[in-house]
Amino acid sequence: MKKVITGNHAVSYGAQLARTQVISAYPITPQTQVVELLSEFCASGKLKAKFIKVESEHSAMTACIAASLTGVRTFTATSAHGLALMHEMLHWAAGARTPVVMANINRAMGPGWSVWTDQNDSLSQRDTGWIQLYCESNQEVLDTTIQAFKIAEKLLLPVMVILDAFVLSHTSEQVDLPEQSVVDQFLPRFELKTKLDLSHPSAYGGLTNPDHYFEIRYKIQKAHEQALAVIKSVNDEFNELFGRKYGVIEAYRCDDAKVILVTSGTITSTARVVIDTMREQGRKVGLLKQKLFRPTPTEQLREVLFKAQKIAVIDRNISFGHSGVFAQEIKSSLYGLAGAPPVFDYIIGLGGRDVTPDAIYEIIDNTFKTDVPNEPIIWRGVRL
Repeated sequence: MKKVITGNHAVSYGAQLARTQVISAYPITPQTQVVELLSEFCASGKLKAKFIKVESEHSAMTACIAASLTGVRTFTATSAHGLALMHEMLHWAAGARTPVVMANINRAMGPGWSVWTDQNDSLSQRDTGWIQLYCESNQEVLDTTIQAFKIAEKLLLPVMVILDAFVLSHTSEQVDLPEQSVVDQFLPRFELKTKLDLSHPSAYGGLTNPDHYFEIRYKIQKAHEQALAVIKSVNDEFNELFGRKYGVIEAYRCDDAKVILVTSGTITSTARVVIDTMREQGRKVGLLKQKLFRPTPTEQLREVLFKAQKIAVIDRNISFGHSGVFAQEIKSSLYGLAGAPPVFDYIIGLGGRDVTPDAIYEIIDNTFKTDVPNEPIIWRGVRL
């Protein structure tokens, strides 16, 4: 069934089709519509799930972790300061190996107080152990939400599905809603081997001395290293059933590109139009969309980017005192490769400022004209 829905509601339908069993959430703009619709699904009986109303995002994540440890499928959603308030429990969710799925609607962090989009909220959680998947369209949001449960349950790691505030969250697009029976075939009932069970009492998450803690962290890292193969397998299976697939990266017109533009989220859609226009002008430029941020798809990035003469990264974020986060990751992935192309880091669109085709054209044009970056950060659109 095709339905015109917002990105927020694409998340809601994805969680509903995944037969989520426990939802715990606290409202925050621009996420609130996600859990509002899920609460309506629960109240009407369309979704047979327990909806837990809590006093904060910290409690929402705590409830999801606890429910997940009993072996049920759990979900929550948040944005910005709500995600920041969860920070302690994000570490706990990964450390306890709970397959919680959460949608984060990218919203700029205050002050100044903002409800518009940039990526600093989710990227500031990059070391918590969560898998992070960035979406470009409402269809991708729905499909990624469904896939996220399978990825999380195979790896016993939490997964964050990420979409831009307002550009997707409150914008309506046509989305293909799959049949429940086919989703059930793709995503069968979740069975957790070791779980909280009153019939077999156990303790979880107690004080862990140095004889065991180190190995717990080692196993989390190993699970992340397995994630690339698992994500590919889940994506391939999804494609067989639904006819849509999303790689951990997507290379667009990159084979002979002298300059490759790296994007994530909705800027990718605008960039594709610019790439096509510049190709018509005879300029050899390509586009790499990075969907998977954690774990870092190092080998896939190297395979595509090493062919280019220059790389231009669009960062809708900033790691203060360093540079844009995606550029950091790209440079790290290419480190040690003899003859690796220079990486130009462009910061743009913070706090939801529009990223126009003209701005992207200017970024690519500047990269063509400049041999190497003259500075570690190249700001675009600053008004002083």
